[in-house]
This record gives sequence, C-alpha cells and structure tokens, in this order.
Amino acid sequence: MSKPEITFFWFRRDLRLEDNIGLFHALQSQFPVIPLFIFDEAILDSLPKNDARVGFIHDSLSKINVKLQAFGSFLLVKKGKTHEVWQQLIQEFDIKEVFFNKDYEAYAIKRDWAICELLTSNKINSFSFKDQVIFEEKEITKSDGLSYTIYTPYKNKWLEKYNSMAPVQEYDASDKFSNFHKNNFVFPTLEQIGFEQSTIKVIPHNLKNVTNYHETRDFPALDATSHLSPHLRFGTVSIRKLVNWAAKKNDVFLSELIWREFFMQILFSFPKVVSHNFKSSYDGIQWRNDEEDFKHWCSGTTGYPMVDAGMRELNETGYMHNRVRMVVASFLCKHLLINWQWGEAYFAQKLLDFELSSNVGNWQWAAGTGCDAAPYFRVFNPEIQLKKFDEKGIYIRKWIPEFDLGYCKPMVEHAFARDRAIATYKAGILK
Repeated sequence: MSKPEITFFWFRRDLRLEDNIGLFHALQSQFPVIPLFIFDEAILDSLPKNDARVGFIHDSLSKINVKLQAFGSFLLVKKGKTHEVWQQLIQEFDIKEVFFNKDYEAYAIKRDWAICELLTSNKINSFSFKDQVIFEEKEITKSDGLSYTIYTPYKNKWLEKYNSMAPVQEYDASDKFSNFHKNNFVFPTLEQIGFEQSTIKVIPHNLKNVTNYHETRDFPALDATSHLSPHLRFGTVSIRKLVNWAAKKNDVFLSELIWREFFMQILFSFPKVVSHNFKSSYDGIQWRNDEEDFKHWCSGTTGYPMVDAGMRELNETGYMHNRVRMVVASFLCKHLLINWQWGEAYFAQKLLDFELSSNVGNWQWAAGTGCDAAPYFRVFNPEIQLKKFDEKGIYIRKWIPEFDLGYCKPMVEHAFARDRAIATYKAGILK
C-alpha cells in the first residue's frame, strides 16, 4: 500500500500559527502539511524534570493542537534524538518537503545542517526561513561588510533599513489552514514526555505599559515591563507584529528589541563569546571565584537588598527585572570578582527567557569584557541603585520579608570591593 505524499512543517522556536513565515510557505505546498514538534533529548537530558520552560513549551503546543483540531488535524509530537526521529519519519511517511524557520545558535546550526543532509540524501527538499528576527546574520553590516561591534551605529543602520520598508510584511496563512493533513495523532501529556508541572509559570505578555516604557522601565516595584521576553524566546509572539507595533508606540522599547538582534548577530559572527571574552585583552583577569561567595549570591543573602531581592525573585519566579539584572550581574563580577561565566550559567538554568545570545551578551556587558560593554571601572553601587530605583523599598520588601527585622550585613564593603575590582581589572588587562 503506497504512503500518501506529505509536507512537514517543523516547529522549533516559533510556537504559533499566526504570522509564521515557514508555516505560511509550507501551507502553499501541493501536499498536505503535517505540523511537527520534536522534544530534543540532547537538550532535555540536561534539564530538571520540573523545568518550567519545558512546561511552557508543552502548554504552547497544546494551544496550537487545539486550534488545529478545528481543521481536522493534530500536532505530531515526538521525543528523541533529532536525527533519529527524522530517520524514523522518513521511513514512516513519503515526505516530499520539509519547511522550518532558522535558528542561529551553534548547536541548532549544526543540527539543522545534519538534518538537511539527511533529507537531501533521501531526495527530500528542505526550505528554511528567517522568522525570529527582523534582520539576520549579515543583513546589518558596516560599509566594509564586517559586523558591527558597537550598538549605536548598529541600531542606526537597523532603523534606517527598517524605516525604508516599514511596516515589515506579516504572513497570514489562515486561509490555507485547510491544507493541514487530516489525522488523529495523539497529543502526549507532559508526564509522557518525562517531565512534570512546575510551580513557576510564564506570565502572559502585556503591552499596556509600553507607551510609557521610557518612564517606568527602571522601577522594579511598578511591574511595568511587558513580560514579552519568554514569548519572544519561544516564538509565541511574532517579532514582525511586535516591531511594527513598537515602532509606532515607543522608541525606547523598540531599542530593546534591537539590542536582542544586535547580540544575536554578535553570537553568529563571533561564536567564541559563548565561552570566551569578546575582548581577549581581558583574559588575564584573576577572578577570585570563591564558591561560598557564589552561594550567597545565588541564594540572595549578600546583605545588599537590591541584589538579594533580584536573586530571590529569579529563584522563585524565573523572572528578574532588567534594571536589577544589571545590578546583580555587576555585583557578582565586580564586588565578588567571580567570572561572568558562573553567573551566565546560573541565569541559563533559572531564566524563563533564557536566550544564549542575550544572556552571554548582557553578562559580558556587565563584566566589561564584551562588545560595547560597560567600562571596567564602572562599578554599580547597589545602595545608590536602591535609592534611585526603589526609594520606598517596595520591591525589596516583596522579596525580602525579613528586611525590617534586622537584615544581614553586607558581605563585602562597597568602597573596598570597588577599589579591589578596579585594581584587579587593571592588572589583568593584557597589553
């Protein structure tokens, strides 16, 4: 019995049906489209069984699956090593085409190259599309074709190119949803995938405060940020719809979205930044890397209220306010002289919005070792930051209930730590 000819659309970091470029093109195919998601064991095996991000992915896929049922289709969900899963699918279906959206991290690039080789060897056409950014890879470059390493000129070039085409085209494929393959695939539970529900949840995004973003974004007690970052990370929102909207609403908010793309092109052009300083001249810094100090930082018991509130918020919710992220990162690298890689790895475990390029980029910015980074002699004073951005102590009391009962003393005195950091950096900079 012959197998029906099929097109696959492979969901990855684009967990939505709306304005999804790869899906839009897949649904133009002459063959019925099977929507697919693979829980990749190469990624899952390193995660705790109650990882909230896996739960969010599962919830997002479940919502897609419900929408698909209106068209007589179900999402095909697999778990395993990606290459082996595709080998099985090739045996099970007569696959003619595979569509997917690009991912720019090193692991994903290597994985996708291997899958495309497998598909080609089986005479299957594959098509990839730009979906998670407005401009990718080498689309924003200097006049000599090299990548920008300073944000402001990158941003100016980005805006110039965007404004020449604004609004960016969006892709509505709803009139083609009848092209989904009619099937009765069984959608697995989270437990069947080998995971369990976390008490930590991704908050729905909220754009109501974005019009005043430039006025409110630095004050953590206001909770006036969009909570968009996990949704951008996993693609439950369209970057095109968001940028087209933000360009009309708030320039500062738009700038934050451009920072995300800046760090993504840095990671693509300079992959060494994942494990090495962008500025190699900083490789001589002699970090203290005291494990007990690191434990105090992780648990939010440093004696600096803004640092501790931020770390407790992270540990309990998977979120941390952006202003507070800068304070806690600077404290780890400058006050404690602990390598930024320790903090980056801890954030990677805890942040719901963990995105490798932004995490590495922002940590190296705070440490002073990255591109367009804060200078090494800038050392945030956590007490001044507290007075400026949480003057009434609303944020810190939310996360440090014992604050008014005799809070612990700072583990290191600021002036001493600042002088030590500057001396250590100065001595460690390679000529």
